[in-house]
Amino acid sequence: MSGASIDPFALLGLPRAYRVDAGQLQSAYLRRSAALHPDRISDPLQQAEAARQAAMINDARAMLSDDESRANVLLSLLGGPEKEQDKSLPEGFLAEIMQVREEMESALAGDDPNERARLEQWAQTQREEHSRSIGAMFEDAQRSPDTQTLRTIRRTLNAWRYIERMIEQLGNA
Repeated sequence: MSGASIDPFALLGLPRAYRVDAGQLQSAYLRRSAALHPDRISDPLQQAEAARQAAMINDARAMLSDDESRANVLLSLLGGPEKEQDKSLPEGFLAEIMQVREEMESALAGDDPNERARLEQWAQTQREEHSRSIGAMFEDAQRSPDTQTLRTIRRTLNAWRYIERMIEQLGNA
C-alpha cells in the first residue's frame, strides 16, 4: 500500500472515504491512543506493544489528515495503481504546468510580488479543484470500482503532486 503497511481507516475505526471529518478523525485518534497510554499498562512487554501500536496510530492520523496522502492510501486500498506503477498525467497537463513553472521561475527571479501572488492563487485554486474532482471520483469508485476510474484518479493525483511541489517552492522562496 502507498507508503503504509496498515489500513489507517481500520486502525482508527473510520469508514474508508476520501472526505473525512477532521473532528471525527481527531476523536477516533484520541480514543485509540488513550487506550494505549503507558499509565494504563503495567507489564513491560505490553507497554512495548502499546508503544508500537501508538506509533501506528500516529502514522494513521498523519496519513488521513493530509488530503493528498489520504487519497493515495484510499486509492491503494481500492486496488488502484501506485504512483510508482503509473506516472501518467492528464492530457495537456504537462504543457500547462511547464508554462506555469516558467512564469513562476521568472516571477521568483524578478522578485515580482504581484506575479507571485497570482501564481500562488492559481496553485491554490488548482489544489482545490483537484481535491474536489478526486472526491467525486472516489465516491464513484467506492460504489463501483473499475480500472478506468482508478487510473483516472491516479493521473489526477500525479498532477496534484506537481501542484503541491509548486506551492512548496513558492512558499520557500
